Amino acid sequence: MKINDKYYITTAISYPNGRPHMGHAYEVVATDAIARFHRLSGRDVRFLTGTDEHGLKVAQAARTAGIAPLAYVDEMVSSFKELASLLNISHDRFIRTTDPDHIAACQTLWRALAANDDLYLGRYEGWYSVRDEAYYEPAELIDAEDASGAKLKLSPQGTPVEWTIEESWFFRLSKYQDQLLALYDAHPQFVQPASRRNEMRAFVAGGLRDLSISRTSFDWGVPVPDSPGHVMYVWIDALTNYLSGAGYPAENQWWPADLHVVGKDVVRFHAVYWPAFLWSAGLALPTTVFGHGHILNRGEKMSKSLGNVVDPFELAATYGVDQLRWFLLRDVAFGEDGSYSEAAIAERSNADLANGIGNLAQRCLSMISKNCDGRVPVQPVRNADDDQLLGDLVALTTTYMEEMRFLRLHRALEIIMQMVALANGYFADAAPWSLKKTDPRRMASVLYATADAIRRIAILAQPAMPVACAALLDQLNEPTDCRDFSALNSALNMGAQLPEPSGVFPRWVAPDAA
Repeated sequence: MKINDKYYITTAISYPNGRPHMGHAYEVVATDAIARFHRLSGRDVRFLTGTDEHGLKVAQAARTAGIAPLAYVDEMVSSFKELASLLNISHDRFIRTTDPDHIAACQTLWRALAANDDLYLGRYEGWYSVRDEAYYEPAELIDAEDASGAKLKLSPQGTPVEWTIEESWFFRLSKYQDQLLALYDAHPQFVQPASRRNEMRAFVAGGLRDLSISRTSFDWGVPVPDSPGHVMYVWIDALTNYLSGAGYPAENQWWPADLHVVGKDVVRFHAVYWPAFLWSAGLALPTTVFGHGHILNRGEKMSKSLGNVVDPFELAATYGVDQLRWFLLRDVAFGEDGSYSEAAIAERSNADLANGIGNLAQRCLSMISKNCDGRVPVQPVRNADDDQLLGDLVALTTTYMEEMRFLRLHRALEIIMQMVALANGYFADAAPWSLKKTDPRRMASVLYATADAIRRIAILAQPAMPVACAALLDQLNEPTDCRDFSALNSALNMGAQLPEPSGVFPRWVAPDAA
């Protein structure tokens, strides 16, 4: 990996027709962890997230609420910004598709598509899902019945569809079918994981029709240049945020993106429509579109009708922000569906954090406080056990780096816990509490080696738990400019005065059991 090179990463922007849910929390936390990893690796990172505010779905929600669409999204967007702040998301910009520079970028892109002769005016007739803001082919639809037994059609996502007829501008998507297939074959990293790439290849190989990209039945959208009464299809508007967030068209220092992190249900828009738009406009493609899985509540998809929708604000308040972040990254295999429950969050928090990292740090630092005048001990007596611990930690660090670079976030956190287990085993076997009387010099060496292992663990765990790891590094008196990955193979400053130790990961106990 080159140092100080640029890295541009994005989430899918969230549709603010309701308050943020656990799926939103998971996506921004996972993307934040990747962004933090690359910053700690020495890269110049730009991290973009935001909200997708146009379209019929928002217009209908605003009408139901009895307020103007802009007033509606202004109110709803505040909760998404609040969630990002609560979860310590390190984004460089929170973009809104109602931002003036974004609207200008959309219209510039539209003109570029038109200049390439990829747009034509026609009439759209077909099935449209308002909830998905997506068009579907008849073969994709699911036959179903409503509560009264009446027949109806549903999208592949299980959302209602309606037959739509209106004048529309079309994009020549079919023109890019062979080019897309060649892209998937020549650059398999473009769509990840492999299961998503296979889905996209099968979809495109089945044949592409030209895409309706404007609407005339409502006006809450970006106006189409030189075409009164038309607003842009919400997905051409939404996808362009990645360009406007990079400075397009005034500057282009951040484009192309290195990574788009999106939900698996919107991979089609990012892996089929988006590259076609970019090719048409003469722009470079992003390196990777990664489609993560859904977050399920005890194995079930969250639904208001099932009463199993859990507010991420409440979970963070109950279990702690870093504890929630750790759980989401540790228990959900990145790229697959993952299930959560409050019991699982509590169990993971106690097992890994309170009993694992927290217990190791508290035992070691408390002994240093009581037996070494509160200073980092000098390590006068090194032996083979010390060398073995350090060698194992260095080897595991290399594996951790590889897992993070290949977006195996859950496996990277497993590596951290292997480090904790090694350090805990070393500490227990060395029994520094016994060495206090028999060999205080050896005790000091053991405490030093353990404290330095904690330093390494805290540095590596920062992408997942930035606040808790900062607190751990503070307790080790580690300078703030010695906390990135370039400092991993440095060492604790022997003799440095440490603050009084305090627990970073309290054990979670249910209120009724306290």
